[in-house]
Amino acid sequence: MNWGLNRGSGRGAALRLALAGASLLALASAGRAMAADAPISTVAAAQAAAPSATVVLADNTTTAPATSAAATQDNPYAKLGTNPLMRLWNYEVLELGKSSAPVDPTAPPAPPSVRDGFTPPPMTTSPMPFTDWPYGGTTTLGDNHTASVDSPLMVALANTSLGKAMQSAGIQAYGWVDYGGNISTSTKKYGNAPAGYDINPNNVQLDQAVIYIERTPDTVQKDHIDWGFRVSAIYGENYRYTTAYGVASYQLLKHNSFLGYDFPMVYGEVYIPQVMQGLNIRVGRYVSIPDIEAQLAPNNYMYSHSISYTFDNFTNEGILGTLAVTKQFFLQAGVSIGTEAAAWHDRSFLKNLFPNNAQDLAALNNYLASQNLAPVNNANPLYPNAKYLKDPGATPSLALCARYQSKSGHDDLNLCADSINSGQWGYNNLQWYGFTYYHVFDKHFHVAMEVYNEHQSGVPDANNPEVNFIYQNGGTPFSPQRMPFNAPGLAFCKNHDDLRCQADSQGALAYWNYSPDALNNISLRTEYYDDKVGQRTGVPAVYYDVALGWQH
Repeated sequence: MNWGLNRGSGRGAALRLALAGASLLALASAGRAMAADAPISTVAAAQAAAPSATVVLADNTTTAPATSAAATQDNPYAKLGTNPLMRLWNYEVLELGKSSAPVDPTAPPAPPSVRDGFTPPPMTTSPMPFTDWPYGGTTTLGDNHTASVDSPLMVALANTSLGKAMQSAGIQAYGWVDYGGNISTSTKKYGNAPAGYDINPNNVQLDQAVIYIERTPDTVQKDHIDWGFRVSAIYGENYRYTTAYGVASYQLLKHNSFLGYDFPMVYGEVYIPQVMQGLNIRVGRYVSIPDIEAQLAPNNYMYSHSISYTFDNFTNEGILGTLAVTKQFFLQAGVSIGTEAAAWHDRSFLKNLFPNNAQDLAALNNYLASQNLAPVNNANPLYPNAKYLKDPGATPSLALCARYQSKSGHDDLNLCADSINSGQWGYNNLQWYGFTYYHVFDKHFHVAMEVYNEHQSGVPDANNPEVNFIYQNGGTPFSPQRMPFNAPGLAFCKNHDDLRCQADSQGALAYWNYSPDALNNISLRTEYYDDKVGQRTGVPAVYYDVALGWQH
């Protein structure tokens, strides 16, 4: 049974109750957590940050706020104070239990939040974790203003020289702290696996402490090229799922540290409105596309995660373009270095600790004889050379997606192929083919669905004694001598005589969401996950997951 209190997105306290997995307490103080979330108008955000200051509008004109005594008396922002800590506290109190940010009565009319002809955001936050249907890899096209995150931290800093400089540059900082825990029938360490995130049974943990520093491009305007960036850092148990091999991965792969740090998003982007209906180009490390769920706490329907998401792609390093061909039809295309892979591992080699030589062949045949098995003529048919690639999955990989959203926003379909290359067994070299689909039944009820197949080719067979001996003696890039902890799994191939086989997994997931009002949402998660040869979860099995959650 899961339950949690999540303070996030500058929208008041969110109580999340999930009757599956295990989460106990989540506390977050954050701005809008992902680029896919709904924009707030530039003027409103600026006034929230510094109601006594002149506001720079999107067209670079300025306006001064009203200063009448009545307006000041009714203006909640005028009562925040001047001390940054007091301003932070007072603003949090203003937002507590509210479905949106407080209104500044002195602010001039806000500019349009959505470009003409683009679909208005179909959801509201709260109670939903996003306003636009997530498609990832870009700042949302057609409905994002620069510095539009409702950030209590920026409100606190508004009267300082740092806050004013950041506001002038359109840069914001925000974040959250998320704690969790679980009650479980398991008593072994990591005994909740393959359930993700809450892997340690009967435990309270720091899930994630996160900070973002970012500037987002204005995608509502269409008269000038704009730019943005994000630098993020995470610390907590959840780093175990975002870690990319070669990026501070020693914590997870060498020491198996329960808590650790990572930088899941470090990128820059350029928005060019003159190309068709708008083109955004992102370069760096970014969250994999498309996905319903997200690594970052405020961006999920529930505190717990599906199995499909736990064993999915997480991040890529590369370049990704998102093009609005029309105002309802988008294309995405990009090249990355693979999934959870580092660019500097491309074509990087390690010494083979068990190559095909006479000494190793004798050792292997002695072992096979002890198992009453026939001798072989090749010590290492998996990796016979003196060297092997450090990570065969660190290789140029393609991504291609198509998105259609109806004019009403009641239907949204994303078809994607992500991180496509030769598919050889790598650290997390998943070849992802699938789709997400969102449908609104009425103002209270909607569904979010995801179906995918992911696979790797040439995965060594854990059922084969020859393969196991080679693996245990350093004959693969992910043998214990190279990666003592959390190495990619082997496959339990159906034919035990096979040295390798293809590892497929199939996921089908749906979140059924009912929101009776602006402060509450009830989510039912239904899931089917088939790990055909056990490469993802460690056991060839079909998993069924049902979870019930309440967000308030």
